[in-house]
This record gives sequence, structure tokens and C-alpha cells, in this order.
Amino acid sequence: MIYPWHLYLMGAIYIGAGIMHFIKPKMYMRILPGYLPGHKFLVNLSGIAEIVLGLALFFPVTKDISVYAIIAMLTFFLPVHVHMLFGKNASMGLPKWVLIGRIPLQFGLMYWAYYYLWI
Repeated sequence: MIYPWHLYLMGAIYIGAGIMHFIKPKMYMRILPGYLPGHKFLVNLSGIAEIVLGLALFFPVTKDISVYAIIAMLTFFLPVHVHMLFGKNASMGLPKWVLIGRIPLQFGLMYWAYYYLWI
């Protein structure tokens, strides 16, 4: 099945983001809250999840499952964005307005994924 170009764009974004977990793992470990155990494992797991889910968007048999999983994954990422907002080291020196904007962006990304359940 041929999907709209923007679904392929979304898949490519998740694949690229997942690959970055393996290229710059320390950056991702730095933004994780201290109360989460096994930062290296979580970074690897989330990187693999993003790659697999991005690829799964491209196939009719896995697209809807991938959409639901992406929404769940983005929900699990919300505490990381809140931690970045309040943690000096985790903020990576980004301006507060960027850190605040990342939180509603998560909901926008969830909606973007949800949209593809109807095509």
C-alpha cells in the first residue's frame, strides 16, 4: 500500500532518532532522570524501539500497532522532558522556552501518529 509522503517522513524521523541513540548515547543518558535505573539499557532500548516502530509504519500489517506503540512511547518520554525542564545538567543548556515547548510538542507528535490510524 502506498501511504502519504508524510507518514514516510514520520517513520524516517523515528528511525533517525533511534540511530542517534547509538551515535550519541551519552547525550541521551544525561537527560534521563536519576530515579530511573540502567540508563545505558534504557537508551539502547528506546533507540531500538524508535527504529523498529519507524520501520513498522511502512507496512500495512504493522502500521496500526506501530502507531499505538509510538503514542505509548511518547507518553513514557514525557517525564524525561519535564526532567529536562527542571534539571540543570539535563537541560543541555537549552533555553527554557525550548524546554517548555518540547512538552506540548510531544502531544503534537502523538496526534500526528494517531492521524494515521484513519488511513
